[in-house]
Amino acid sequence: MSANPASTAAETPSGSGFRLPKVPFWAQIVAGLVLGVVLGWLARSYDIGWLYTTLDKVGHIFVQLLKLAVAPLVFFAILVSITNLRKVNNAARLATRTLLWFMITSLIAVAIGLAIGLITNPGAGTGLTPKDGKLPEHAGSWLDFLTGIIPDNVITPFTELNVLQIVFMAAVAGIAALQLGEKAQPILTLSESVLELLQKALWWVIRLAPIGTIGLIGYAIADYGWDLIGKYATFTADIYIGCALVMFGVYPLLLATVAKLSPVQFFKGAWPAIQLAFVSRSSVGTMPVTQKVTERLGVPKEYASFSVPFGATTKMDGCAAIYPALAAIFIAQIFDVQLGVGDYVLIAFVSVIGSAATAGLTGATVMLTLTLSTLGLPLEGVGLLMAIDPILDMMRTATNVAGQALVPVIVSAREKILDHDAYNSASSSPVDDTPSVTEAPVGAAGDAEVRDTEPERVPATA
Repeated sequence: MSANPASTAAETPSGSGFRLPKVPFWAQIVAGLVLGVVLGWLARSYDIGWLYTTLDKVGHIFVQLLKLAVAPLVFFAILVSITNLRKVNNAARLATRTLLWFMITSLIAVAIGLAIGLITNPGAGTGLTPKDGKLPEHAGSWLDFLTGIIPDNVITPFTELNVLQIVFMAAVAGIAALQLGEKAQPILTLSESVLELLQKALWWVIRLAPIGTIGLIGYAIADYGWDLIGKYATFTADIYIGCALVMFGVYPLLLATVAKLSPVQFFKGAWPAIQLAFVSRSSVGTMPVTQKVTERLGVPKEYASFSVPFGATTKMDGCAAIYPALAAIFIAQIFDVQLGVGDYVLIAFVSVIGSAATAGLTGATVMLTLTLSTLGLPLEGVGLLMAIDPILDMMRTATNVAGQALVPVIVSAREKILDHDAYNSASSSPVDDTPSVTEAPVGAAGDAEVRDTEPERVPATA
């Protein structure tokens, strides 16, 4: 008996009978990590010049594509997000609670960083000396931070990627649009359209993350090698342990006790953003995904479209809390400087209050120089850490992004605006498309950083 043609057609895929299985995005990223390590090891071990150069160029192009979208994405994301607050009840209360929880979690993170540093003494026994350090090209100071918020003109912040100044101009424009009301609607409509266009383009770049990972990780291994990383083994382990304690210890505890929510569900829903942050090392570049997973966890779109962009430029528990705390202890030990209780209090103060500086300068590097200058420690210590910064930045950025999704969830739960059904049904499935700006303007961007730590050339970079 012949088979029914209709049923046969329904069971057989159209076109050729063979179709390659779809590889999950997370598996592509893991494959990129593994392949990058292998190629980097080959390039270094066998001195393969063309492979070294290729890895450098691939990683550099990926970083440049992220950086290309930084300025316009930050501007339109913040502008649209602020104007979107008009749709939210108790907007001022939500904004205040968001900022408060940013500060609380940052304080907890810096305390963990200090505790780990005091227990492990990461600068002891490394073989490094003050002569190994060098002055950074860019240093942060409180004066630069305070005077650098307001730009001299409207062009320079975009050409020099000064995100803090871009955020300032976007905030002014957003508040002015709110005051104008209906008269500003044409501008808001245009801004939403431009933002959605930019997000779509950035989404294409994000899809290249597995390839970019091969170049970035491969270049780091080929350029620095395992021997150099070995000198920083304790410090590197401290950063990863500190970030892990915050991300998988503090955050779940806050979810369970403060928000009365399942931590497992949170990580299931937020996982696509966390894994992309680990690979791209860009909080702002990850923002479209962070926005989407935050909404998927039940946070109202109107509130998420404000809190996520705000968090991507100010909420950095990895880069602005754990890292500078541990790095200050590490550098003090290398330079044989004794830190006292007052110094540790200053570290906590800088981490909680000064983290906004990471948006406008060079991410974790400037946050570190800001901390060192406040403590009076030698800025040459920054040069000691630049070699392994790409390795550290992966975990730092993942922690940043996890916190940027966490706070809106906690605030929404406490304010009783969280969609618990959506939260409980959130899955770890990939986010397959960018959020709709017409439904809820999203903040997206590449870090002003462009990552949570500025790249020197290619290991990409809070």
